[in-house]
Amino acid sequence: MKPAAVIPPITEDRLAAVFKAYDVRGLSPEELDEPMARALGAAFARYTNAASIAIGRDMRTSGEALTAAFAEGVTSQNVNVIDIGLASTDLLYFASGHLDIPAVMLTASHNPADYNGMKFCNSGAQAIGVETGLNEIRQLAAQSATSSDSRGQVSHIDLLERFVEHVHSFVNLDNLQPLRVVADTANGMGGHVLPATFAKLPFQLEILYAELDGTFPNHPANPIQPENLVDLQNKVLDVRADVGLAFDGDADRVFLVDEHANPVSGSLTTALVASAILEREGPGPILHNLICSRATVESIREAGGSPIRTRVGHSYIKALMAETGAAFGGEHSGHYYFARNFGADSGLIAALIVLERLSTSDASLSSLLAPIDRYANSGEVNTEVRNPSGVIEKVSDHFVEQPQDRLDGLTVDCGDWWFNLRPSNTEPLLRLNVEASDGEQVAERVAEILTLFR
Repeated sequence: MKPAAVIPPITEDRLAAVFKAYDVRGLSPEELDEPMARALGAAFARYTNAASIAIGRDMRTSGEALTAAFAEGVTSQNVNVIDIGLASTDLLYFASGHLDIPAVMLTASHNPADYNGMKFCNSGAQAIGVETGLNEIRQLAAQSATSSDSRGQVSHIDLLERFVEHVHSFVNLDNLQPLRVVADTANGMGGHVLPATFAKLPFQLEILYAELDGTFPNHPANPIQPENLVDLQNKVLDVRADVGLAFDGDADRVFLVDEHANPVSGSLTTALVASAILEREGPGPILHNLICSRATVESIREAGGSPIRTRVGHSYIKALMAETGAAFGGEHSGHYYFARNFGADSGLIAALIVLERLSTSDASLSSLLAPIDRYANSGEVNTEVRNPSGVIEKVSDHFVEQPQDRLDGLTVDCGDWWFNLRPSNTEPLLRLNVEASDGEQVAERVAEILTLFR
């Protein structure tokens, strides 16, 4: 009798380099290679104990080989693989919810071309983070896995058309008007899902860098960085577009640019989408992460909602959404979560809701946002420090007379301004966000706090 094959374990040191708070991510193949993908596939199959697992991938050059290795690990445990092929992350979440099976997305999101990674979820697109299963998967990958006598099967399915129908269900298609829209998909997966989503809609859509290219030849697929919005801003002005949409590499995040080419913060987009959700579904809880603007909180209340403050990170927000019954949640970083989307985030759904809002209004995007654009903010100021926890305590001591909380890092309320200081989950960095009444005060307060870092 032929002995069962064994998938070798991966060392703790190697696993520690790629396991983050919400996902797996690292240089490929230096940190994340095919043997590791194979071991993680077997570990995920053992962790879920499911009959089938869905797999999707983005356009990165390492993705096809890593996906095949991961599938080999899954099938070695007599678990079937449903391969949905090239996909945005929100399409993968839809697959998990629609098929009600666990799933993994092979992507490194906005990271450079030489990275890859994995985002895991349980059946129904339930997020898996470090506190909700990621540690268990890591522990299983550190153990050898014996192949089952029977192997699972790999099947392929195209869910793009059903995903588009699902996205369309979040708006009244009859409300949509022929707005001029420019989208920069940065050679990422937006170039795969946007054409299908907009094909039968009345918008005049122009896509920049629609070709799928995991080398990102035009600019990084990270729209939170202002320099990566320049091409979109120029095109919006050039064609006199009503709105610009900037997607990241796996197309689960979106950032807006108004008709004057001004970037719109994730806080204001959260407020705008929240008002639309509350108008359609009625009063109820709405989630926002703790670095969202005070304007977000105020706008949610004014629209009849009950704002609930959360930690940063999708696994925390999705869990709290299920616990509170919130219809919607938003993050300053451009992630937008919908209860009817299995609690998962989708930049595409958020973009379509904004476009419906514009279609039913006589106002421009800048005019719609003007009443809620009430404060100035620093954006995220990242600083490398040797001892993040020690610096946080030093800053806390400096502001000891002001109200503070530790929901996520340190948040201090100084009356007419506030700030949050929290450590990175992956690097020796501190992330500072400051909000005040005007830009001059923001600059002064950022300088004051950064002085304490020394």
